[in-house]
Amino acid sequence: MMQRNPSDLDQEIDLYTTSRERQKYDDQANLFAIIMATEQLERAYARDDISRDEYTTECNKLISQFRLAEKAALKDMTTETFMQLYHMECPRARERLLVMGVPEPMKSGNADAGGVAVTVAEVVSYFITTMDAVKLEQRAVDELQPLLCDLMESLTRLPETPNDFEPNRKVQKWLQKLNSMRAVEQIDEDDARQLCHDLDSAYAEFTRYLKRT
Repeated sequence: MMQRNPSDLDQEIDLYTTSRERQKYDDQANLFAIIMATEQLERAYARDDISRDEYTTECNKLISQFRLAEKAALKDMTTETFMQLYHMECPRARERLLVMGVPEPMKSGNADAGGVAVTVAEVVSYFITTMDAVKLEQRAVDELQPLLCDLMESLTRLPETPNDFEPNRKVQKWLQKLNSMRAVEQIDEDDARQLCHDLDSAYAEFTRYLKRT
């Protein structure tokens, strides 16, 4: 019976044989770490272990890092598939990164007039930028998703909007759709036409909100 050399048991097994394969594993490890960090941040905020300002700053940073890491790491699968493949039980991170795409809203009913004016100006700017992008035939997920994220984040800071505020609902619907796609994918022309229509109607509802306030 052959006996194995004990030194063979200590031999490391390479996960990669080329620099490209190594970069792939590094990128996926980075994405894994960002998702786990987001889950821990959401749990800490739910327990009141961190302040609202700390949460918002770190969450925005993680969302930005996630967008870049997802694009680099996932060429042939979605983030949902990646999380299932590596048995990642991260429901809060999934909700924040793949569904919401923005930090938990921090609206205040007693916001000062100057702050509200700045927020309104941001919303108008993000609406116009996003609608222009669609009309200029930008179709890639990694082109449209950041624009919708910025728009959604500014909308959630508007004071005294109802829970079923139509602009939020429509933008959130498209964010959720794009977040379920890979960064390298594109929406088709039917989706682009519907997105343009939804943004136009959301902007019209937003202007009606301004007239009522």
